[in-house]
Amino acid sequence: MAIFMKASLPGMTTDRYEALNAELEALPGDTFAGCLSHVCVPTDTGLEIYDVWESEEAMNTFGGIIMPLVEKLGLPDSGEPPKVSRVHRFWTRDS
Repeated sequence: MAIFMKASLPGMTTDRYEALNAELEALPGDTFAGCLSHVCVPTDTGLEIYDVWESEEAMNTFGGIIMPLVEKLGLPDSGEPPKVSRVHRFWTRDS
């Protein structure tokens, strides 16, 4: 079952976000396996991340990949876990 994830990242900048993505993209394999869509939105206080994942298991697997990199880069901790909701319907224009 698909899930929607929203993460608020206060103190995160787009430059730090791009550095983290460069680290993720350099990893071998399909680092983003199971991610159906991803949006990063800058705000006055940091970033908002919105993802749709094939399953909560896929999202949790990605969490196990990203969190060591977050710590390695010394990125700010939001202090809050992402908000996760079950998706009723998901589509994209090309699907």
